Amino acid sequence: MTAKIIDTRAIGLDVSLTFAKWLTGTENLHYGDWTGLDVCAANLGAAQEAYTDRLFTYLPKEPCRILDIGGGSGVTAGKLIALGHHVEIVIPSAFLAERCRANAPDAVVHEMMFEDFQSDATFDICLFSESFQYIPLSDGMPKCLTLLAPEGRIVIADCFRSEGFRADPVRATVGGGHGVVRFRKAVADLQLDVISEVDVTSVVAPSVDIEQGLFNIVGHAIERVDQELVAKRPKSRWLMDRVLRLFINTRKRTRLKQRLMEQSRNRDSFAANNTYLMMVLTQPRK
Repeated sequence: MTAKIIDTRAIGLDVSLTFAKWLTGTENLHYGDWTGLDVCAANLGAAQEAYTDRLFTYLPKEPCRILDIGGGSGVTAGKLIALGHHVEIVIPSAFLAERCRANAPDAVVHEMMFEDFQSDATFDICLFSESFQYIPLSDGMPKCLTLLAPEGRIVIADCFRSEGFRADPVRATVGGGHGVVRFRKAVADLQLDVISEVDVTSVVAPSVDIEQGLFNIVGHAIERVDQELVAKRPKSRWLMDRVLRLFINTRKRTRLKQRLMEQSRNRDSFAANNTYLMMVLTQPRK
């Protein structure tokens, strides 16, 4: 009998969405737009709403067909449908597909990789809202060109690694995404026109501070338990430490400590190593 693999990703998403809903009242996991807001957990919901409002300015006001690629928990799709748009979602995660069906019951949900998606219909908008970085650069935009209507557009809101970024072999650097230089070359190679582009790095970066604050709370709790074990159960604590070292390598332990105990993942580090863009691309005219 084959042992079932524990889906730690689904567990993490479940916990994250539950926490987000408890804190903000909705299952948003995306960055916030902190323009004019004090950076604190109480304003996270307002910042995320402001982010969505900004994103929607890049979309047509009249009803259209939107392909939401990597639609998260379906909250954004639900808002788009409420505005009159027809929305189809492509999402590879079974857990997130379930949340999309709950939060956007009128959307068509395709539970699959974007690379495998096929459609007889065409779309006015291919939307990547913090999902572009998870799709190979060689697949994302070229695939969209096979799905867009003649006047269709690609809308991207996502993080890119800044020019000159160099990854640390041990410690994690906050942020991620395709290299912005490689991305711009791909856009040029496909002869796409950039009709709108705004660098919003500075207004979304404070979201990292909120996330880090949450991890530090968890880290503090773990540290307090560890202190009690050292003082009152030293042999048990020593054994636990030996077991953890057997299953978690130095790199992973370093990154876990960095995330839970430090504040190196902050808005300044994010802005120094990443470029967050909101942009609209149009396909080349035939």
